[in-house]
Amino acid sequence: MKIFCIGRNYEEHARELNNPVPAATVVFMKPSTALLLDGKPFYYPEFSQNIHYELELVLKICKNGKSVAEKFASAYYDKIGLGIDFTARDIQDICKQKGHPWEIAKSFDNSAVLGDFIPKTDLEGNSISFSLLKNGEQVQQGNSADMIFSFDAIISYISTYFTLQVGDLIYTGTPAGVGPVKTGDQLQGLLEGKKRLHCIIK
Repeated sequence: MKIFCIGRNYEEHARELNNPVPAATVVFMKPSTALLLDGKPFYYPEFSQNIHYELELVLKICKNGKSVAEKFASAYYDKIGLGIDFTARDIQDICKQKGHPWEIAKSFDNSAVLGDFIPKTDLEGNSISFSLLKNGEQVQQGNSADMIFSFDAIISYISTYFTLQVGDLIYTGTPAGVGPVKTGDQLQGLLEGKKRLHCIIK
């Protein structure tokens, strides 16, 4: 099982971090040990002092594929859920300054929270709303209609370089509003207004 993640897929998020809006899909990966499932708490790691939340729509791959044409891509995922891409922003900034890869800031253990999936047929694929509450207050709100690269475009692009396999996950990017978490915070992810993700920071 592979975890693919898309960076800078919402213009406002790219701008809030002073990053250029990408002309091509930005892809990185997390190992399976990054998954945090079943509402388990996230324990703040000792190596960072600035962990940020990034709520994302997540696709679950249901069909093996390689070099998938965009017009056929919708057949390769059947479920959509919510996930949080935790980022050690302080470490990422250092890696960027040095021109180094930033897996240690993005792919550490438990950095990929995963909530509940629902069938994609239960959602409007071109306009899916989602939001994140931190301690009961909304901090992020997004809609799939605002993505720079659509679900189908992402699947086609990734499959150009990597064989997609059943069970693979794709975190499709985060909207604006990312920010830090601290011990005691409670995060709730809403998909079309219904809670699909919960995570406590310890």
